[in-house]
Formats: sequence, structure tokens, C-alpha cells
Amino acid sequence: MSGPPSPGGGVAVSAQGWHWRHAGRAKWALRGLDLAIEPGERVLLLGASGSGKSTLLQGLAGLLDSNEDGDEAGRLLVDGASPVNRRSRIGMVLQNPDSQVILSRVGDDVAFGMENFNVERAAIWPRVRRALAAVGLNLPLSRETSALSGGQQQRLALAGVLAMNPGLILLDEPTANLDPAGVLEVRDAVAAAAESTGATLVVIEHRTATWLPVVDRVVVLGDDGRVVADGPPADTLGRQRDMLRRAGVWVPGTELPAITRRCAPGAPLLGAANLSVGYRAGHGSPDLTFDVDRGAVTVVTGPNGAGKSALALTLGGLLPPRGGTLTADESFAPAPRRTAPIEWKSRELLTRIGSVFQNPEHQFLTATVRDELALGPRALKKDESAVADTCDALLERLRLSHIADVNPYTLSGGEQRRLSVATVLATAPGLIILDEPTFGQDRNTWEELVRLLAEIADDGAAVVAVTHDLDFAGLLADQRVELGSWQAETAADAPC
Repeated sequence: MSGPPSPGGGVAVSAQGWHWRHAGRAKWALRGLDLAIEPGERVLLLGASGSGKSTLLQGLAGLLDSNEDGDEAGRLLVDGASPVNRRSRIGMVLQNPDSQVILSRVGDDVAFGMENFNVERAAIWPRVRRALAAVGLNLPLSRETSALSGGQQQRLALAGVLAMNPGLILLDEPTANLDPAGVLEVRDAVAAAAESTGATLVVIEHRTATWLPVVDRVVVLGDDGRVVADGPPADTLGRQRDMLRRAGVWVPGTELPAITRRCAPGAPLLGAANLSVGYRAGHGSPDLTFDVDRGAVTVVTGPNGAGKSALALTLGGLLPPRGGTLTADESFAPAPRRTAPIEWKSRELLTRIGSVFQNPEHQFLTATVRDELALGPRALKKDESAVADTCDALLERLRLSHIADVNPYTLSGGEQRRLSVATVLATAPGLIILDEPTFGQDRNTWEELVRLLAEIADDGAAVVAVTHDLDFAGLLADQRVELGSWQAETAADAPC
């Protein structure tokens, strides 16, 4: 143990010809990386999905073990030493906040890091409360962490980092699951913490506009994991605008693609009447009444903790309603008297409703990307040649062909999200439900995903998407269900 965290001050970071390759993968995630970050600098790290950004942050946090996790060459240093020997000075929010929740109560979870590094007990709880207030997680310290939404988990993870007063703050997509107000709240909390302590900040975020006002440097990684652009934000984005756009970076001011829809929503597949959803009695949402129509995209929005993921699981037949009814049209149900999706068997759901969870890892079952795609079609007893054709088409469309033989658990967050979407599409269900479908996507993969979902709806399937992505909603939504106001409404800017 290297002692309690320092009260403040930034640390220096350097990569000197650093190589890293994950176990079981032929391609190096990062190769020959040279990078120096001075104490107190605030760096926005950009690059295409799969370019090695998350790997770099994991390396800087001391989370990569070359004896178990992969192959390493060159040097990666924090204040002149291995990151493993500087862990008391480093705080990181992982791309998947669910994997960072350790203890069962909110207060204990935030206090865990400080207790681990021997912070005096009298100092711990005031810092816990300040950190929770800074990130806007206004919950009792005794609240169970298992009851938190994905966005609340992100706030919790960040509170645990800020409470430590680290010299190096590493953030991997820290606002991906937050509502728009929460994005600014969290960004400002991070900026204030870095300002008051002098901490060094490295943040990964595909949506660059959010962080540009609070960073002083932009570093862009190319496909080979090398630095392809580096400098002050305005100069770097201005000089390299076209190259960055081609690389999939979200360059502010770039127009969104034009999505042409064949606007012909059909009859309802599901009907919700006075529907209340939630994980526990007494914690359900107020009544919701709306239809999910064939050939239409229904977008579910609302603040963190409003019940969006619970609604997605309920519509998918994976969580019973707390109240009201959810009824499938008889032409969609497996039998006339079994119209409630919660009553359907897994095989009956397979061809009717496909669900993409908020955390992609929760639905992976096999050892390779290709086998994961093939799992559903094989369960339906499809011919192997047809299975292969389906897998090849989805691998190509969602830019996963180059990692077809890789273990799903070693993929980047963006790659895992595209794989989870592909596994659902492989069985061609009549209703597709997606929780945060654009999480972790660069500009190029985002456009591919949006166009694919538009085509699926145009071909007659119903699509329901839970999202905080306002661009996604603006392009695709035929109907919006806004849980903040607890009612369904037709989108004023729907494309049809």
C-alpha cells in the first residue's frame, strides 16, 4: 500500500514506444505510442471505435497485466513509474460503470477507495457527501446500489473518483448514459475538481462538443493506435477537420446525415394501457398508455432513474408490469389467449421480440463474435449455410468482420454494443428493443447503425429505443415516450 492520496496536484503521464495487444488477439490495440502529458493538463482523447482509447486509459490506471491480459512492449509511466505503483494517485471511471460498483450501499461505495488507502475516518464521510452532491446524485447514503439506473451508476463511479482527490483523473465515456442536464452537471463537476486540485485529466468522449470548453488539448488516435493529431482544441479540430471526420470523430458543426424514411407505420404490435413499470413494489413509474406500431420507431427518453430501462425490459417480456396491462396483438402473439409478453417462452420471444440490454456483456454467451451471432439462428434450427450468410452480412454491415474470431468480452465498448445489436437482428424479430443503442459509437458507426435501424423499420419491424441521444431521436423517432412527463406523445419533429 503506497499511503493515502495526496491532497492535490497533477501527475505527469508518458508513453514511450508503448505497444499493447490483448490476449487472444492478433492485432495490436496500440503500437509504438509516444505521448507526453504534463501535470495539470486536461486532455480530450478522440479516435474511432476500436482505436485503442480505452486500452490506453486502462494501462494508465494500472489495470493491464502483461502476464495475464496480453502482450506489452515499450514504457507507460505515471510520474516516472509504472502505473501499478501509482494507483493511490489515479482515479478512473470505466466505460461500463456497472463493473465499478463494489459495495451494496451508495455511501459505502463512494467511501471504499478512501478506506482502501487509509484516509482518516473523520474525513471520509464529509468527502463522500461533497462528491455525491458535486455529481448530482441526490440519494440517501443507504440507497442500494443494485437499484440504480445506468446513469446513476455513472454518477456514483465518478463520485467515488472525485472523493479520492486523485492526481490523475481518467474518464472513459463518463456521460454516455446521462440525460442532457446530467451531462453538463457531471462535466462541470469534473472541471471544478481538476481546477481546485490541479489534477491531470484525460477523458474519452465521442461527442467532442461537450468537453471542448473545459479541456486545453485534443489528442487523436488513428486505427493503428498511434497519435495522428495533437494540439489545442480549436487549432487541432480546424486543421484536421476532414481527416478527423473520415476517422469517425464527432467534429462540432458537422451536419447529420439525411435519413429518408418510407413513412408507413402499420397496426400496433403491442398496446400499453395504464402501464406501470419498475423493479420493486412501490417503485414503479406512473401510468403509461401508448402503442408500439409495426414499421415505426418509438423513442423512450427521460431523466436518469425515471424507469426507461425497466420499461424496455417490460416491453421485451423480461420484467412483469407493476400495474396496468401490456397486450400483444393476436397476430403477433404465439396463441390467442397468451397476449402478455411476460408469459411467453424464450423460444417464442426469440422470433417476436429481441432485446438489446444497456450493458452488452449481460447478453454474451459464447467465446467468439461469430458464434455469438450464430447462437440465435442455430436455436431456430436454421441451416448452417443460412446461418453463415446471416452472420457474414451482419459482420460486414456493423464493421465487425475483422474481429469475428475474437472473444466478445475483449472488445471495446462500442464494438460490444454493435455486436449486441447484431445478435438481436440475426433472428429477425418483429419487435426490436434497444437500450442506449448508440453508446460508444464513433460518427461512422453511429451513421451505419442509424441507417440500419431505419431500414429495419421501413421493412415492417417495430423498433423501440431507449436513449439520451437527441440526434438519434431527432432523425428516427415516429413517436416519443417521455418518462419525465409520464406520458406518451407524438414527436413534433417526427420524420413522417
